[in-house]
Amino acid sequence: MQTLYLQGRSVAPEQLDWIRALMAAHPDWGRFRLSVHIAEQWNWRNAAGRLKDMAARTLLLKLERRGFLELPRRRCGGGSRPTPRPTAELLAVETEPLIQGPLVPLLPLSLVRVDGSRERRLLARFLGQFHYLGYRRPVGENLQYLARDRHGRPLACLVFGAAAWKCAPRDQYLGWDAASRAARLSRIANHMRFLILPWVRVKHLASHLLGLAARRVSADWQDKYGHAIDLLETFVEAGRFTGTCYRAANWVWVGQTQGRSRNDQAHAQSVPRKDVYLYALARSLRRPGPPAPRKEDFSDGPLPILRTLRGLV
Repeated sequence: MQTLYLQGRSVAPEQLDWIRALMAAHPDWGRFRLSVHIAEQWNWRNAAGRLKDMAARTLLLKLERRGFLELPRRRCGGGSRPTPRPTAELLAVETEPLIQGPLVPLLPLSLVRVDGSRERRLLARFLGQFHYLGYRRPVGENLQYLARDRHGRPLACLVFGAAAWKCAPRDQYLGWDAASRAARLSRIANHMRFLILPWVRVKHLASHLLGLAARRVSADWQDKYGHAIDLLETFVEAGRFTGTCYRAANWVWVGQTQGRSRNDQAHAQSVPRKDVYLYALARSLRRPGPPAPRKEDFSDGPLPILRTLRGLV
């Protein structure tokens, strides 16, 4: 067997043998205990020194999917938890009054970083019920935000997670080969969920929230994981959305995916194509340029606003 590259690290044949021996020596261990022990033995930690046991668990799942080992049966329904008793705020969701009109009367908005269990339940409820993709707790490094107006009313949910491992338009635009991507991908965050609550109809709200998030996500990432973020990416399903709010917030369109799923083996379109947008966070990576145009205006290729990202470290 050749060395595998999974979950951002190399797994040599002898390491795989060690995992198999560990499982054989401790048949009573569940997936949680296995992943914690592996992360401890490999000293697998993020830049803030926190143990990356969730990354180890994902690595084990990927090894199982490839047929290299068989994990013990799940003990808690795949990590799911009992449905929490709804709070007053959750119960009020079904009868929430319409919030509409101009943005100014709602200002200042607050972007609340979701850390506590109450906010986490509320965000999961909103995304699970109202986002067309649904929601599962993200694996790996991530930040979740609830946006509220000046009166404390929830308006929107934003979730940032790990960047896509492969994205041809992004990688080609940045001039990345496989080695560059492996070394620098952790400096990119993916805007994986964005939901304006269905009873909120306020013009310019979405682009305003994108601006608020862009100004703080790198510092929050540094605080939580010990390293900053230099670039944001997002994927907008073509045909369902136009990406207007991203262009209004000066994100740059760099191309479109080919519509292949993560597990594609037939090299054929199996999922909807998505437009790829990027946004530079580090000041050193920006340079003056005209406002981001429509996708149709890229007749001569993308704007040069992100070209210096080729040297992203």
